[in-house]
Amino acid sequence: MTLAVLIPARGGSKSIPRKNLAMCGDRSLLGWTADAALRSGVIDRAILSTDDDEIAAAGVALGLEAPFRRPAELSNDGALMLGVMQHALAALRTEGAEVEALVLLQPTSPFRRPHHVREAVEKFRFAKAATLVSVVRVPHRFVPEGQMREQDGRLVPYFGGEVGKTRRQDKEALFGRNGPAVLIVRSAVLDAGALYGDPIVGYEMDEISSIDIDAPEDLRLADHLMRTGYAQ
Repeated sequence: MTLAVLIPARGGSKSIPRKNLAMCGDRSLLGWTADAALRSGVIDRAILSTDDDEIAAAGVALGLEAPFRRPAELSNDGALMLGVMQHALAALRTEGAEVEALVLLQPTSPFRRPHHVREAVEKFRFAKAATLVSVVRVPHRFVPEGQMREQDGRLVPYFGGEVGKTRRQDKEALFGRNGPAVLIVRSAVLDAGALYGDPIVGYEMDEISSIDIDAPEDLRLADHLMRTGYAQ
């Protein structure tokens, strides 16, 4: 059974033009993700899904496979990742590959490293999960019981009653998807038309490793952290 990394990198991007080829530190966003995949030591193939010949050539130069082009209907702003993953899975199957799962690594997570991919795959298999998703811990000041709203010019607990717990240690630990930087989905789940099957397990990453490049300011911050060596 093949465990394949899928790196989605379409050519269009409105927030950052040619975002997947944008430089962050000494390499492109695509370069950081290719490195994480190829040096993880736990995947059989690393596939690039793109509609763009320049990105395909860059990916091949980095050691990725680009065996197909993504169709236009899966390359616009409204395209869903489920369709992108199903398209790649179908393409691999036309080659006769039996695919255990796809490991989605988006180029917008440049601080995801090979050990993150390796640990995520190990946890996915150990837990016999249908889906694994990488997460980051929600800062305690943002958990629901710590929220307040304005009422008649004064602040009151959002859920009513008395002011909730104020100590970090007393609040529930909550997690949010961090991009996600890593998403592993079994083929059977994709065949059923979903990304999240049962059971779902989480792989926790720290805040810096969870930085997701969405806007120009995200890229500037990530580039600064790379160049100063803070996040090497």
